[in-house]
Amino acid sequence: VLLEESGGGLVQAGGSLILTCADSKHTFSNHALAWFRRAPGKEREFVAAISWNGGTTHYADSAKGRFTISRDKSKYAMFLHLDTLTPEDTAVYHCAAYNLPYGLSRDAGGYRYWGQGTQVTVSS
Repeated sequence: VLLEESGGGLVQAGGSLILTCADSKHTFSNHALAWFRRAPGKEREFVAAISWNGGTTHYADSAKGRFTISRDKSKYAMFLHLDTLTPEDTAVYHCAAYNLPYGLSRDAGGYRYWGQGTQVTVSS
């Protein structure tokens, strides 16, 4: 397993979580990383992405102002800080690594490597 997510759980509306994506084989230091999510009965959607050096970030409109993506290259890890959660944020959150070094995209098709996902459930 190249990417491993953790940090999901059950939280009340308005609460916070921090998701972690571990680059367990130290493979993706020069790759953009991203978070996607899939809610029950819905298509997978883009949440946020960060460039290989952390200098550029992209967010879905639903994530702007509430979620923060970051990475710590010394720890081979990426993070997604989720704030002001709502029941609509309930989903399985997956991290992904971009297909090629130095690229960056919001399109899931550009990400070749995926983690198994971590469940986030927000109760009302």
